[in-house]
Amino acid sequence: MNQTKHIIPLKNLNLTNRFLFDEVMEDLDTHQDALSIIFGTDIPLLLQNETEKELRVSPLLRSIRLDVVSMDSDRVLYNTEMQSERKNDLAKRSRYYQALVDTNLLEPGVPNYNLLNSTYIILITSFDLFGYGKYRYTFEPVSREVPECRLDDKAIRIFLNTKGTNQDEISRELVDFLHYLEHTTDQAALASGSERIKRIHQRVCKVKLSEKVGVKYMQAWEEKYYEREEGREEGRAEGRKEGKTELLKTLIRKKLAKNKSINQIADELEEDTETIEAIIQKMDIA
Repeated sequence: MNQTKHIIPLKNLNLTNRFLFDEVMEDLDTHQDALSIIFGTDIPLLLQNETEKELRVSPLLRSIRLDVVSMDSDRVLYNTEMQSERKNDLAKRSRYYQALVDTNLLEPGVPNYNLLNSTYIILITSFDLFGYGKYRYTFEPVSREVPECRLDDKAIRIFLNTKGTNQDEISRELVDFLHYLEHTTDQAALASGSERIKRIHQRVCKVKLSEKVGVKYMQAWEEKYYEREEGREEGRAEGRKEGKTELLKTLIRKKLAKNKSINQIADELEEDTETIEAIIQKMDIA
């Protein structure tokens, strides 16, 4: 089988593809344009973007890999994630991301938690996770008893939905941007009056024409392909092992019913006595 026939060519990818999104948003100016569209104001980024940034607080705990991380001139931290696959753990995943991001913001021994940076965890989804038809869902803690009382911990999570329907509630530019993420074409970029979207599209075209990025894309695809194949083979091997064990159990029951000894059973089934004894111990024998 030709493995490459299932690959979507790099030139045909939309920005909802995580690989292309990371490559495009790695550019500081491009991510700055995207954030400025999302927040409706210029976001002057200060530091070079980090893509696929790994965070881990202990070798014993699960690490995370952040898509794009930036900081602006006010030291506000932005983590922007692309999520095209619907999963039921995204709300708690955003909580875990927030926790690990926070643990990396204060140096050891800093006594004042007010020095924690303001943070935005932004998840862009190609589906409506919450089902209210909104392009944007913004979450920040408020008091259940006094809704106008905000916790004001400066940790905000935003879910953007490319399938929203409330165009009259957000900017035209953000609507066009979310549409462009799903339809990353010359036509979609030209149809928008946004200079920011046109600049983002220029970056997209540059990335798609890059031979270096093309090689990186093929390598990333091959790594995922072989990981999937290894997983399938491990599953098949485990299935064969379980099948063999069940067959041995059936044969052992029959031979025990004939009052055969463990040594006789092991000899007849061509297995060592330790294997037979271990299986018998796990069997529910009436």
